[in-house]
This record gives sequence, structure tokens and C-alpha cells, in this order.
Amino acid sequence: MKKLLSLFLLLLVSACNADTAENAVPATPADDGPKVLLQTSMGEIVVQLYPEEAPQSVTNFLRYVDEGFYDGTIFHRVIDGFMIQGGGFTPAMEQKQTRAPILNEADNGLRNTVGTIAMARTMEPHSATSQFFINVANNSSLDFREKTPRAWGYAVFGRVVQGMDVVKAIKSVPTTTKGMHRDVPQQDIIITKAERLESADGQ
Repeated sequence: MKKLLSLFLLLLVSACNADTAENAVPATPADDGPKVLLQTSMGEIVVQLYPEEAPQSVTNFLRYVDEGFYDGTIFHRVIDGFMIQGGGFTPAMEQKQTRAPILNEADNGLRNTVGTIAMARTMEPHSATSQFFINVANNSSLDFREKTPRAWGYAVFGRVVQGMDVVKAIKSVPTTTKGMHRDVPQQDIIITKAERLESADGQ
């Protein structure tokens, strides 16, 4: 009887372990992805990118960084309790010309949680170009649900690893309306320079 009970418990544990492994939550993205420093007029922000989970978004973002595209642009849309958005406008609220849009990678399993950086876009799912935003709240409404225009979501491709104090300061600035643009900071918050940071191995 004891042997049968022991065998039953062993089978039960094995079944539970198999079920746990099958339904496990995806691992957190690796901490060895490339990092980018955003030097802003309010301080420095360092973001770590996730090339394995969002290869097209990361390649696209780094190309704009390497070309100096973001230098001199502003955070043009700031909503406390939601996100801060930048990467496309000059202080004169002139939109910069970009390359072609990229495919939406919001179905990569990453969530729009506090401190993550994601691609901004229009209502068309595959319309992201240079603009990005940093979440200052857990915005589950922006996560991928299904491949339809209304539910495709916004692709997370990295997270802030240094400078969340700067992000919090930016999210709290007074905003106004400039022309057709709402939620524009009253005083320009400029990205003076965006550049890659070398890793410990020099990459």
C-alpha cells in the first residue's frame, strides 16, 4: 500500500512539473542587449534594447540613432499617468522626414509596463517609423491581443535601465496645445544627443 501511494505521489508531482513547464511564463529578456544613451535637456536616460524579441524595431531604432536623427528632436507629447513620446519633431514642431515604416512586432510577448520603450504609430498597425514612447504606467490597453487593426498593439523593444527619475520629471511637466498638437510641453524637452553605449566587451 505504501509503495502504491509513493508511486501515485511521484506520478502526480511529475505531471504537475510537466504542466508548469508547458505553461511557464516567457523568461525576461536578456540583459546583454545594446544600450542607448538619450541625453536630454532634463538629464540622461539609458535604454536597453531587446533584439531577440523585437529585431526589426531594434534595428530600425539603432539606425536612426547612428544617423544622428534624434539629435535636436523633442519629447513632443507628454501625458502624466500614460507615456512620454518623442523622436519625430523639432522644437519648431516640424515633423522630420523618415524612412519607410516597419512591421509591427507587438506580438512578441513583451508588455507595455512602466519603464518600457515602444514604437509609436498611427492607427494603421504597420506604420511605425522613428517615433517612440516610454511608458510611465502599466498600459495593458497597448498590448497585443490579436492581429486586427484595433487590437494589434504597440511593439515594446526595450526598457529604461537608468534615468527613470528623469522620465518621471518629464512626465510631470506642464503641457499645452501647439497648433494641432495637444499635450506638448510648455518648455522644450530636447534630446540633445542619442548614442550607443559600448558594452564591457567593447561591442
